[in-house]
Amino acid sequence: MGRRSAGRGWRAAAWVLTPVGLVLLVGSVAHGIGRYDTVTVGGDSMRPGFPPGAHVLVRRLGSDGVHRGDVVLIDPPERYMTEPVLRRVIGIGGDHVTGDGSRVAVNGKTLDEPYLADRQGDPHADPYDVRVPAGRLFVLGDHRANSNDSRYHLDAYEGGFAASGVRGRVVPGATVPAGPTVFAILGLALAAAGLGGYAAGRRAARKEQVAPPLTPRWPGTQNA
Repeated sequence: MGRRSAGRGWRAAAWVLTPVGLVLLVGSVAHGIGRYDTVTVGGDSMRPGFPPGAHVLVRRLGSDGVHRGDVVLIDPPERYMTEPVLRRVIGIGGDHVTGDGSRVAVNGKTLDEPYLADRQGDPHADPYDVRVPAGRLFVLGDHRANSNDSRYHLDAYEGGFAASGVRGRVVPGATVPAGPTVFAILGLALAAAGLGGYAAGRRAARKEQVAPPLTPRWPGTQNA
């Protein structure tokens, strides 16, 4: 009777743990696929933080989720290139952006830019003074001396790239978000525990089938 109860208990646990684990695992994977992309850096314009060949995690979002200082994957003007590029957002719609090659100021405040490849910027670049149009983003590369960015498109929309062209924002550190990872690991563990419980229940059931029947002993008699 004890073996039978144990076998049923293992199988019951398996019926609960396995579906719950699979739901968590599949849901976490679907969440990651639906909200994140992995991008390989192809150019030199975002050194040193994003060198060529680096893999970065990009979270998909709309233009309303973009802030100054974000590194975004964005569609450039068609005459620029056809593939989306990584650029740092310097100004958003309505901002007053000025630059002289070595310094950049937004709304009168000079930016501290520790991420630059060269803290001197690009001393050979022409100065600019723009008001970013609504629905546009003024973007620059971190390697200013080797970046085709808003500075070279000032004749159209004050150099602003269309905010609607933002594909997503780079996740700092290029790590997989903690939440989905935790749920995926938990789901995998539960599914494994459920399958293990099912296997244990099957083994217990087989032992029940092969166990020899007990011979009853009556008072005052002896078994031969």
